Amino acid sequence: MKIKKYKKSEKGFVIVLAILLLLVMSLMGTTLIVIASNDHKGNKLRDYNQQTFYAAETGIQEAKEYLNQQVQKGVKLKPYDIGPLNFCKTAFFPNLSSNMNYVKAIGPENGSARKGWASMSHLGGSDETEKKRLKKYQYEWFITQTPDINGHTIGSSLPKSKEVEGGSSGSGQNISESSLYVQENKFSSTGGSSYYYTIYSCGKGENDIIVPIEAVVLVPQ
Repeated sequence: MKIKKYKKSEKGFVIVLAILLLLVMSLMGTTLIVIASNDHKGNKLRDYNQQTFYAAETGIQEAKEYLNQQVQKGVKLKPYDIGPLNFCKTAFFPNLSSNMNYVKAIGPENGSARKGWASMSHLGGSDETEKKRLKKYQYEWFITQTPDINGHTIGSSLPKSKEVEGGSSGSGQNISESSLYVQENKFSSTGGSSYYYTIYSCGKGENDIIVPIEAVVLVPQ
């Protein structure tokens, strides 16, 4: 009788041990699934951020092309009220004043502030699937005279123009850009009288992610 009791007790212990092992393995499996899911979400978020940054960069390039065209045509640029913006708010840029009386966007003389806003779908070529994906990403940009330490783009203490050695002013020249997208006043030099401008651009992507960037350029006049 004692032997039988011992065997029954041993069987009960094995069942409990098996249940415990099953529980531990289930918890480990659930944990691994959660970790893998979080990694996947993190990778998707990084992809969204990267693509949104590319959209903002596209805005910078488009604004630079606009400035180049104005330089080539010899068009004079003047400051105007920025007006309504879709999503690239001035508040995203801490080097701009919150007082919009001192923040103006530039545009052609006898015109208005020049701003850009478009989706990335036009870069998808003939691939409809790629066009549909890129349509989720947009960019918006505007240009100001480079702000001073108070964030003012008009009446600022920064010189609006600078005489540099070599060359002459006028049309037919190209704009130059600082080495990176920066928030500090370091500029390349070109010949003649030049004006400092800052291009502000925002990319907007999936999940309403917004990435603001800026670039300082030197525009010969």
